Amino acid sequence: MIVTIDGVAASGKSSVASGVARALGVPYVSSGLLYRAATLLALEAGLNPEDAPALLAQLEANPLRLEPLAEGNRVWLEERDLTDDLHSSRVDAGVSAVARLSQVREWVNAQLRALPDPFVAEGRDMGTNVFPHADAKFYLTASPRVRAQRRARERAEDVPAIEAALVERDRRDAGQSAPAPDARVIDTSVLSLEGVIGAVLAGLPARTA
Repeated sequence: MIVTIDGVAASGKSSVASGVARALGVPYVSSGLLYRAATLLALEAGLNPEDAPALLAQLEANPLRLEPLAEGNRVWLEERDLTDDLHSSRVDAGVSAVARLSQVREWVNAQLRALPDPFVAEGRDMGTNVFPHADAKFYLTASPRVRAQRRARERAEDVPAIEAALVERDRRDAGQSAPAPDARVIDTSVLSLEGVIGAVLAGLPARTA
């Protein structure tokens, strides 16, 4: 059993996926953390984040491990836990360029497809490209202002600056962020986290819920 939850940046995908996974008693998988980890490796190595061959060589020399847990994913580089370093502004600014690299996307997708199900997978194209056979697909959206307000509660940055960055991120990610044709679209702008989780659970097929 695989449930996919895709959506735009800061639409609540990770929190919703975690809540749905806990309700179902299965892990959740955050594809975005692998892209962020690849971006962090590029930044720390002083690489151009759009240099796919150099980045792939870096990933091969420094294997990353995604630990999917219902309460929150972790990414490890050997014994180093990278997770807390993956949500910085500098990673935010570079991750879209990395995620557009087809070779890196193939690398990430291979890591995800190797994971044993059941699980809830969240990201940009889980329901379209990675797990098109998923049992249930959802797509989360919200206005840029609402998403900026939510992110401002997590970071010491002002709402207008975050909103502008999200609008630009939406533009850059448009090519890989469209909902699957069979996905249920949920606008989270006026819903609480519990409300979105409830809407996803209510939309699951009987054998999955």
